Amino acid sequence: MDRNSAIGLTLIAAVLFVYFTWFAAKPNLETKPIAETPVSEAPVQQQPEPTDSLNVQVSVETEEPAQTEEITTINTKDVTVSFTNKGGVIRELELLNYKTYRGKPLLLVDPSSNSFKLKTRYNGQDIDLNSLFYTASQTKRGDTTLVTFTRALSENTQLIQQYAIPPSGYKIGYDLKITGGANNFSEQLTLDWQNTLRLLEKDLTDSRNNTTITYRHNNSFDELSQRSTSTEREVLTGNLNWVSIKQKFFLASIISEKGFPGGEVETIFNESDTSVVKRANVKINIPTQDVANGTANYSFYFGPNDYKELGKITEGFAKNVYLGWPPVYWINKFVIFPIFHLLINWIGHFGIIIIILVILLRIILLPLSYRSYLSMAKMKILKPELDEIKERVGDDMTKVQQEQMKLYQQAGVNPLSGCIPLVLQMPILFAMFYLFPNSIELRQQSFLWADDLSTYDSILNLPFSIPFYGDHVSLFTILMTASTLIYTWQNNQMTTVQGPMKSMTYMMPIIFLFVLNSFPAGLSYYYFITNLVTFGQQAIIKRFVNEDKIKKVMEDHRKKVVSGNVKKSRFMSKLEDAMKASEEARKQAEENKKKRKKN
Repeated sequence: MDRNSAIGLTLIAAVLFVYFTWFAAKPNLETKPIAETPVSEAPVQQQPEPTDSLNVQVSVETEEPAQTEEITTINTKDVTVSFTNKGGVIRELELLNYKTYRGKPLLLVDPSSNSFKLKTRYNGQDIDLNSLFYTASQTKRGDTTLVTFTRALSENTQLIQQYAIPPSGYKIGYDLKITGGANNFSEQLTLDWQNTLRLLEKDLTDSRNNTTITYRHNNSFDELSQRSTSTEREVLTGNLNWVSIKQKFFLASIISEKGFPGGEVETIFNESDTSVVKRANVKINIPTQDVANGTANYSFYFGPNDYKELGKITEGFAKNVYLGWPPVYWINKFVIFPIFHLLINWIGHFGIIIIILVILLRIILLPLSYRSYLSMAKMKILKPELDEIKERVGDDMTKVQQEQMKLYQQAGVNPLSGCIPLVLQMPILFAMFYLFPNSIELRQQSFLWADDLSTYDSILNLPFSIPFYGDHVSLFTILMTASTLIYTWQNNQMTTVQGPMKSMTYMMPIIFLFVLNSFPAGLSYYYFITNLVTFGQQAIIKRFVNEDKIKKVMEDHRKKVVSGNVKKSRFMSKLEDAMKASEEARKQAEENKKKRKKN
């Protein structure tokens, strides 16, 4: 590792520290994991007691529906969903293939945390159509179960809500229709959906940092701030394709292929209420004309935030799994995720999957690793001459750099050749920071002492919290840090850097010790295995790098330069010109300073 490589690594460490301190998920600083305790206060906007609130004239021929709540339950391969005739809404929905971190049933809808209201004006009065009692019926359309709720509003007008539940999957069709005309209604209905989000994972802080409302608005993906510690609200006008109440690994969404004409979304954060992650409120505008025309055809998605499944739901829906910014996004989408999911289909053990993933990526990056090692070998050969220049020239750094550039040119060495391979590998490094935290496949997958690779592992819970570190000790992070320090020490044996700059190369592993302590165990394990594989890779590369041969090539190149048989590269020429311009500017500044003193 030469001086430029060391500077590059130091800058990269600083960038990573800033990024993961202020822009990535904050470390968990809770004293203890928060248990799933029930909410002590009343949930937001709970539905009123079962009384029919419709205040309209109903013909004597119109049969009143039952005034007691009746539940219709449908079981599929993936969900159990219960409907109630009180409002004709989903009362409870359980994901059968998932549990909470504490092993309890995972409910994305339940009466204590969800409230659905369908508001409008009918005959000049404000009413909630979901406060009415409906008549329920159940039919089949192929292998899809249809649950229909019908309510007569007058002798000639009916409101129909129909749900289509497939035998598998997490998407439920929802059709809303008014028969007999909609003249007595206002121009639009408003679906008011309020959700109190309970803790489903181990880490409350991480869950809060990954909970928000996302939406596709005017053909663009957007979201409310995930890390906000206050109320976030946005009024949306224009075409609104879908809205999702997004938790780290699960979504509750309403979708319209045609689009809604707008709405309003809101998240509420209350740090002191540790029984609740956040509260989410969604208001969707539904044109009454669409309901009357039979074109109010929507769907709900209640299911995992799984990248390989979301793309099948609707356009732009897969962006609920954040894969990073370009080029990290492209690397994740087209390289990392396909390889990762292919390995999952072949192998069931995630510890082995991560090892294989590391080996495959190190093979792909082998040319860059070889060039980096070759650059360090060249710098090691030049080290005695570089030290002699520093001793001969003294503290004149500009002169030192000029002499060093002259030596590099004579030896045929590019001083940036060791840093460039490291920079080119950075997108892979960042890609992993999005792969492991966002992969639901790692959720509740245990390995060695880690009971869940999607969250941090802990071998010791501290009775206090260390700033930027947390209140627990992650063994995978310690192993990763120790192996990285060893790797840095080995590289420094070949470096030309001395003094404080050499000590700075050890800062990056220490920074990662703090940054990764509360990140998923799968990520720390990946980097630990990467270091072990890199040790073996370097041992193999070393067998193919003959330093005596490299030295001879450099000497031959130096003779050609002295004899004038080698033309300067464009890069070296521009670099020399830049250094000369800098030197002239420095001299001019000194002369101007002397003139000012004389005057």
